[in-house]
Amino acid sequence: MSLAIFDLDNTLIAGDSDYLWGQFLVDQGIVDREHYETSNAEFYRQYREGRLDIAEFLAFALKPLAEHPVERLHVWREQFVREKILPILLPAARDLIAKHRDAGDLPVVITATNRFVTEPIVGLYGIEHLIATTPEFSDGRYTGRHVGVPCFQDGKVKRLDEWRVENDHALADSWFYSDSHNDLPLLSRVGHPVAVDPDEILADEARARGWPIISLR
Repeated sequence: MSLAIFDLDNTLIAGDSDYLWGQFLVDQGIVDREHYETSNAEFYRQYREGRLDIAEFLAFALKPLAEHPVERLHVWREQFVREKILPILLPAARDLIAKHRDAGDLPVVITATNRFVTEPIVGLYGIEHLIATTPEFSDGRYTGRHVGVPCFQDGKVKRLDEWRVENDHALADSWFYSDSHNDLPLLSRVGHPVAVDPDEILADEARARGWPIISLR
């Protein structure tokens, strides 16, 4: 069975769930607007430019999880998914996932965005296998820290390799769909790399390497 691996943000959805979650927190008055909005925008800019310090970003992004009870976080997350995520789901993404399932491939999402934010989004596409950055959870609360290797850049390769060992899958005949040049380490490892609505750097790299470029928008 081949793997059909998908990035999430700006690939299966028409936006970035990490950034949108931050904006949701701002809009709801859960975090300080001026500080959080400015920092969120700057981190997103660094991500797009390929210079994000993932440890610094995670310390920022996971802090709100540690400041509120899990029950309240889940209520906010349901509202977030309803208001911010449902409108940016992509019918063409559903069709692509279905095409791979019909071919006997196993869909997997791999994303740098943390599991708290992404798990319900991936569930909307009916995908059971999610590899994501993992927030630390202890004594019934999030701690604001992460555990394990962040699922970002080379970390995606490491996390996928760990998952493959546990689940007995190879990469040689697998697919990986992504929009971002941050995913070049993993795109370079799979048998079938595909650039999806790619950023400029990835688009240039895909053309140079003869990789397919598609749009799900």
